[in-house]
Amino acid sequence: MRRTHRSRLRSALAAAPVAAAIAAGALPAAAQVAVAPQEHGPHQQDFVHGVPQVAAPEWTIGAGGRIYDNWWEALDRDEPEGTNPAYPAAGRQEGEVTWRCKECHGWDYLGAEGIYRAGSHFTGIKGVLGVAGQPVEAIMPLLRDANHPYTTAMISEEEMLRVAAFLSAGLVDMRAFIDYDTRTVKAGVGDFDRGRAIFQTICAACHGFDGRAMDWGEGDDHNFVGTEAAELPDEVYNKIANAHPGAAMVNLRAFGHDDRVSLLAYIATLPVGMDD
Repeated sequence: MRRTHRSRLRSALAAAPVAAAIAAGALPAAAQVAVAPQEHGPHQQDFVHGVPQVAAPEWTIGAGGRIYDNWWEALDRDEPEGTNPAYPAAGRQEGEVTWRCKECHGWDYLGAEGIYRAGSHFTGIKGVLGVAGQPVEAIMPLLRDANHPYTTAMISEEEMLRVAAFLSAGLVDMRAFIDYDTRTVKAGVGDFDRGRAIFQTICAACHGFDGRAMDWGEGDDHNFVGTEAAELPDEVYNKIANAHPGAAMVNLRAFGHDDRVSLLAYIATLPVGMDD
C-alpha cells in the first residue's frame, strides 16, 4: 500500500462518522492500485496442487469443488484436446471448456433447470443437486459412466473421490440466496457485518479492502471481485467455498454455509469499476 493511501486511511479512521459511512457504502472509498492477478509462485505449488498428509474432510470437499470447476487447472494437468465426445449436440460450446463439469451442470448444480436453462451455456443436461447427500460409493460409478469419459490419466481414482465427496457433501441450493430472474444476490440475505469482517481480515490480503487490488479486465474494461459478484454470484459462491483452480486462493469450506453467504452478500456491494 502506498504511503499516501496509508495517510488517507488513517485520516478516514480518525473521522469515525466518515469511516462508518464508507463501510456502509454511502461514500466511495479510494481505489487501490489494480494489478493483474497471478496464479501462484513455485513456493505455493504444494498448497495449490498438493495433498495434505492427513486431509480434512473440508479440504477434500473443496478440492473436489475445484476439480468440478476446472480439473486440469486444479490438478496441474495439460488441458484436454478437442470437444468432449459426451457434450450434447444442443450445446453451443466447443473445445476444452466442454470437459468442465460446471459447463453442463452449472455453477448452481441445477443444469438445465437452473441459471444455464438458457443462453450460451445451455446443454439440456440436468443438474447434480439430486445426488447431494448420497454416499460417495454410490456416486463414483456415475462419474465413470459413458457420460463422463474421463480417463484415469486425466482424473485418477483418488482425485475422482474428491469430486464424489464434493457432490455428496458440498452442494447447496443457491435459489435460497440468489434471484434467478436477475442473477443477483437477494436483498437481506446473510449477515452483512459478518461478511465484511471476513472479507477485511482474510480476502483483502489479496483483493484489497475495496476489492480492486486484483483486476481481471483489460485496458479500461475493469473486472474486480465486486464486478464478478454483481454479475456472476453463483460462480463467486463456488470460488468462496472452494477457491479458484490453479490459484493460491484461500477458501471458506471450513467456515459455515451462513458465513459464505454473508461474504457473498458483502462482496456484491464492492465497487465494480474504477470510478465507483
